[in-house]
Amino acid sequence: MTGKTQSTDQALAGKVALITGGGRGIGRAIALAYADADADIAVVARTQPQLDEVVGAVESLGRRAAGFACDVTSYDAVKEMVSMFRSKFDRLDILVNNAGGILDQGSIVEGDPEVWISGIELNLYSAYFVSRELLPIMIESGGGKVINMSSNQGRTPGPGVYRVGKAALWMFTQSLSMEVWQHDIDVNELIPGPVETYLTRGLMKVGETATFAASERVKPPKDVAPLALWLVTQPEGGPTGQSFSLVRRPI
Repeated sequence: MTGKTQSTDQALAGKVALITGGGRGIGRAIALAYADADADIAVVARTQPQLDEVVGAVESLGRRAAGFACDVTSYDAVKEMVSMFRSKFDRLDILVNNAGGILDQGSIVEGDPEVWISGIELNLYSAYFVSRELLPIMIESGGGKVINMSSNQGRTPGPGVYRVGKAALWMFTQSLSMEVWQHDIDVNELIPGPVETYLTRGLMKVGETATFAASERVKPPKDVAPLALWLVTQPEGGPTGQSFSLVRRPI
C-alpha cells in the first residue's frame, strides 16, 4: 500500500504529472501527493540535488519519476527540457506551473528595471514557455489539467513586480482556458496563501499569524497539496478559468 490514504489511493493511476519548481516547498509537496495518488512524476527545478531527492522520494512510493534541471525563464532551456521529457514519458496529463517568487518589492518609480524584467520572466514568462511547449503533448494525450500557482498579491495593488507578474498570470490562466477547453484541458489558478518555504523562512513561521492579515495562518507546504489534488481529480469538463484560494479573506 506504500502508506496511501483511502481517499487518494489510485486516484491518478495511469497519469503523468509535471511540476515546475518541484525541488522543494509547495512543488515538492504536490509532487509527492500526486505520486501517493499513483501518478508518475516529472519534476523541474534548477538544483540537481533537490531533484534527485524528490525523484528518490517518488520512487519510494512505487511510482516512476524523472528530474529535469532547467531554468524555466529561458525558452531555449524549456525546449530542451521538453525534449528530454518526451524521451522518458509518452504522455502528459497534469501540469503545475509552480515556479515563481518574489525578487524585489521596489516601487515602479524606484525599482530596478532589470529586477522587474527578471520578475516578469519568473512569474509569467516561465508559465507561458512551459505551457506552450508541453500543451501539444497534453492534447495528444487526450486532455488534462493545468494549475498555475499564484498569489493574492496579484489581486491587490502595492509595490513590487511580484504583484504585477501574478496579476498577469491570472489573465494568462483565463485566456489559456478559453484556448484549450475544446481539447478537454482545464486551466485553473491556485492561491496558497501564506506558506513557510525556503524562500519565506525568516518571514513566516508555520502556525503563526501572517503579518499582513490577522485572519491568515501560516501553513506548511503539505497543506497546499489537497487542493492541488482535488483540482486534478475533477471529472472531464470540470471547472476551468477559475481561481481557487486557501486565503481566508476575500481577494
